[in-house]
Amino acid sequence: METRRIYYRPIPLNTGGRWPLAGGPVGFSQLERLERGRAPEICDQVPADILETLTTARPPMMGMSFDRPRLMGIVNATPDSFSDGGSYDPIHQGNALIAAGADILDIGGESTRPGAQEIPVEDEIARVAPAIRELSARIPISVDTRKSGVAAAALGAGASMVNDVSGFDFDPVLASVISESGCPVCLMHAQGRPETMQDDPRYDDVLLDVYDALEARLARAEAAGIPRNRIFVDPGIGFGKTQDHNLALLRRISLFHGLGSPILLGLSRKRFIGAIGGAERPADRMPGTLALTLAAIAQGVQMHRVHDVAEIAQGLRLWQAVGQNTEAET
Repeated sequence: METRRIYYRPIPLNTGGRWPLAGGPVGFSQLERLERGRAPEICDQVPADILETLTTARPPMMGMSFDRPRLMGIVNATPDSFSDGGSYDPIHQGNALIAAGADILDIGGESTRPGAQEIPVEDEIARVAPAIRELSARIPISVDTRKSGVAAAALGAGASMVNDVSGFDFDPVLASVISESGCPVCLMHAQGRPETMQDDPRYDDVLLDVYDALEARLARAEAAGIPRNRIFVDPGIGFGKTQDHNLALLRRISLFHGLGSPILLGLSRKRFIGAIGGAERPADRMPGTLALTLAAIAQGVQMHRVHDVAEIAQGLRLWQAVGQNTEAET
């Protein structure tokens, strides 16, 4: 008889709770008990090993602690990014994001928007390396790439982290590059490749399917010699997901704390934000991005990959100010 797997999602509280959530600014007192094919159940008991994973503080990476939300500024060194490709000089853009309050920059030289085509390794390196060399003295740099050759060149130029949207599915050699360098990595979930990922994405249960897929990617990374305390996980909003899939993941994103790694969320200016919010142009989707970012912060998500750093940082300061005063006024 097959054993049905049980998943536990902490239900975060901005004003504290019985337990701290992953060492961050929110806590929880209850959980959702999730099983495939069954309605969620609220519970206040959880196995000890799962509770330990949910409450243990995530260790610092690249000089950043995760006791508060962190902002990753997006630098597109591409002519065809869905949002701002070709609009900025990457070095100028990076300096502006640093001034706006970014904690880290993510520099990418190949668009992974729906329908995007792969480019040669040499072209991708030529796009990202100059900006990495220039900006890495000021701030930690993540290179947004699926390719081992690009990652090796970027790390040599001064990058501190690799953000792989394929979760090592595209280039298995990338795992050994990460392992040997000792740098952190983000493993994202994507169903399919950019060329076709939005054609007809399907899941049995998108939340649990993505959780299981990320768990498998973590196990593969650990087998390659990359410890879990150097790995971010990203559920991959918009990568092989419909609008309903994206919303289902965001409603219960705190489930992914159960993987034991900090969560990195990249939803900035995505198409579904424009569809729901009535903003056709990507540049007009900052208010929707802010709303979803604050909702994710309320679920304990640690790292937020955004275009509009100054605006998101301002919203975050106000959100934190209201939360800090809550207990004193009650």
